[in-house]
Amino acid sequence: MRQTFDESTDPSFGSKHVPLIRAAMARQGLDGLLVPHEDEHQNEYLPAANDRLAWATGFTGSAGAAVIMQDKAAVFVDGRYTLQVREQVDQALFEIRDLVEGGVPAYVELQKGSVIGYDPRLHSPDALAGLKRAADKAGATLKPVAPNPLDSAWGAERPAQPKAKVVPQPIEYAGEDSAAKRARIGESLKKLGADAAVLTAPASIAWLFNVRGGDVIRTPLPLSQAIVRADGTARLFLDPDKVTTDLPAWLGNQVSLETPDDLEPALDALKGQKVLVDPAQSSAWYFDKLGDAVVRGMDPTTLPRACKNAVEIAGTREAHRRDGAALTRFLHWIATEGQINPPDEKEAVAKLESFREATGALQDLSFDTIGAANGHGALPHYHPTERSNERAKQGSLLLVDSGGQYLDGTTDVTRTMAIGEPTEEMKRRNTLVLKGHLALARLRFPAGTTGSQIDAFARAALWSEGFDYDHGTGHGVGVYLGVHEGPHRIAKAPNTVALQPGMIVSNEPGYYKSGEYGIRIENLEVVMPAEDIPGGERPMHRFEALTLAPIDKRLVVLDMLTDVERTQFNSYHARVLAEIGPLVDGEAGEWLKDACAPL
Repeated sequence: MRQTFDESTDPSFGSKHVPLIRAAMARQGLDGLLVPHEDEHQNEYLPAANDRLAWATGFTGSAGAAVIMQDKAAVFVDGRYTLQVREQVDQALFEIRDLVEGGVPAYVELQKGSVIGYDPRLHSPDALAGLKRAADKAGATLKPVAPNPLDSAWGAERPAQPKAKVVPQPIEYAGEDSAAKRARIGESLKKLGADAAVLTAPASIAWLFNVRGGDVIRTPLPLSQAIVRADGTARLFLDPDKVTTDLPAWLGNQVSLETPDDLEPALDALKGQKVLVDPAQSSAWYFDKLGDAVVRGMDPTTLPRACKNAVEIAGTREAHRRDGAALTRFLHWIATEGQINPPDEKEAVAKLESFREATGALQDLSFDTIGAANGHGALPHYHPTERSNERAKQGSLLLVDSGGQYLDGTTDVTRTMAIGEPTEEMKRRNTLVLKGHLALARLRFPAGTTGSQIDAFARAALWSEGFDYDHGTGHGVGVYLGVHEGPHRIAKAPNTVALQPGMIVSNEPGYYKSGEYGIRIENLEVVMPAEDIPGGERPMHRFEALTLAPIDKRLVVLDMLTDVERTQFNSYHARVLAEIGPLVDGEAGEWLKDACAPL
């Protein structure tokens, strides 16, 4: 079922709720409390019942943290949320600090001699280790607490935990049955010398058991945990209210369905064995429970889930064609009505969603749409709220980054559109971004290459004129799962995971001029074997564009493109027209022919 999400919150949240939290802290002898954004499943998007940071502070972004002391408090956000946090949080109560530069550890170092509580279910062991080092420097103490004082303060007003029914993801979309997947995972555990693995990431469970849920907005996840053994059998811990009558048969007799209350004794029973747990996916509570039984390592489903099979790739292609037709109708609207009466940001967001809704196949958005007009475009992850909403101006750029969740695939696409007549500067810098996008898209690279090794191809044109962007170039994407998926990525930061056939990754270089405009061009690409290099000596890989939608030619300076780039750009648009054209009729179809005509 589609879920809705309202970014607007009342800045008085903090004044109402922080005193309740402080009283609960005092009852447990605490001077302070760590409030991460993450929940028990380390989710990016949270059900209302687990959005503790929003309840405490009013801030609803998908990344952040807070530290609440008895006499002061701070909220931490990154550059995506500099506007949003100031709209949503009472700054008389919370100091606003940078999540990346120094972050929570630097603030903890200031709390000399304090006793600061933390909920071990909400922190990864690696993050917690850094916080403990900071506390040691301050002569402070980090104290695990149960219950969480914030939960105690929330009390009866706290929403109920979600209980969306867990449904099968049919083999026509999954491409491989769960038994085969579990057998593969079991073999990988044997090679590691592990007896079992504990899975706590809902996306891993959804993939492994070929199920989907509705507990989390923007991602069809069932909140649950699982233990998978090396023989391929498994125990799935799921709220009974989520279990449909046909789910046990779908899971099969090698999977036992158990309740969340059964999890702790099940973990106790694993002591003395070797149990794989991923410190990047699972909270410190699991490591505390399992003790010496833990084998630290990557969640064994992560890499197989990232390498899509042929059925998943075919489904994703179909989802992108459907999504591309909806996006094309939106781009036509912007190119016609939007030029005469420029929309405000929320109007643009709503219009695009209406075109996706009209497909009849949309299950949810894949993330909150970034609709950024004018200077807001310079904030790479901005999305409009009621208070920040701004109307696009003539002679400006409108950046829209959006995506949809469909049963057969997940989409994520960014297009930058001119409103009125763009300046020569806008066109030249857009063309630099386009050159980087094209360079990455046409790249051939040896098997074993990581995303960090090719990131510079997307930046080189910008670098040549003294520009850059401060976000990654590409993130992994799931199939009717998360729009942000590891373990691969394309970024400056080192990454040891090679890009492999079947991996889906975004290609999204950008340029941002503070206070004036932003530019980003994003397609999703799938890694494929490169079989078109005659005489080559090594196995090579290439990218195939999944996203199919026109790129605004009004923002391209033709003389800045090489012959190779012009041919590539025209070939992409010829493919867009061939695949999307039959799906778009009327005035939008005629517009598409012109939008895809060769440069």
